[in-house]
Amino acid sequence: MQENSAVVDFEPRPDKSCPEELHLHETIKPSLGGLVGRVHRVWRTAITIAVQPLGMTEARWTVMVHLDKLGEGCTQQMLASELGIEMPSLTRTLNQLEAQQLIRRGAHATDKRARCLWFTAAGRDCLQQVAERISRVRSELYVGFDDADLNQFAEMLLTLEANASVSIHRSQADRHASLGDEGNMA
Repeated sequence: MQENSAVVDFEPRPDKSCPEELHLHETIKPSLGGLVGRVHRVWRTAITIAVQPLGMTEARWTVMVHLDKLGEGCTQQMLASELGIEMPSLTRTLNQLEAQQLIRRGAHATDKRARCLWFTAAGRDCLQQVAERISRVRSELYVGFDDADLNQFAEMLLTLEANASVSIHRSQADRHASLGDEGNMA
C-alpha cells in the first residue's frame, strides 16, 4: 500500500463492515474531482510525450484532433468554440501548424470574414500518426480494464458532467433570483 500512496494520495480503503468509516472516494486528497483533473493532466502529458517526435505540442495535437472531429472546412471560430479557447490562442497554434504545412486556411464560401480550415496531405499523414500514438497511449492506460469497465467509467463520467451542468444552472438561477430580490428591496 505504501507504493500506491506515492502515486495517489489517499487513505487505505476502510473495512466495509464498519459503516461509520469513510469510503475511498471520500478519502482521496484533495478530492475525487481533483483526482479526475490530475488523471486528465497526466493522460494529456502521456500523449504529448508520445507525439513530440512528430513536432507536436499539446496545443498542436489538440487542435488537429478537434479539427478532425469537427471536419475539414469548419471555421476557426467553430474550432475555438469546440476547444473552449479564445481566438488569439487558437490563431497562434494555427499559424504554427500552417508554418509546418499541416493545415491551410481559406475563405468561407458565403461569409468572407470567416476563415475555414483544411488539412494538407502532410497534415493528414501527421494526423494519422498522431492518432496511432494516441491509440497506443490509450492501450497502455487501459491495462487492467475490460470493455465493460471502460463503458461503466465513461457512463459515470458523462453522468458527473451532466450533474455538474445541472448544478451550475441551478446555482446561476439561484444567484439571478437572489439579485432580483435585492433589486426589489431597493
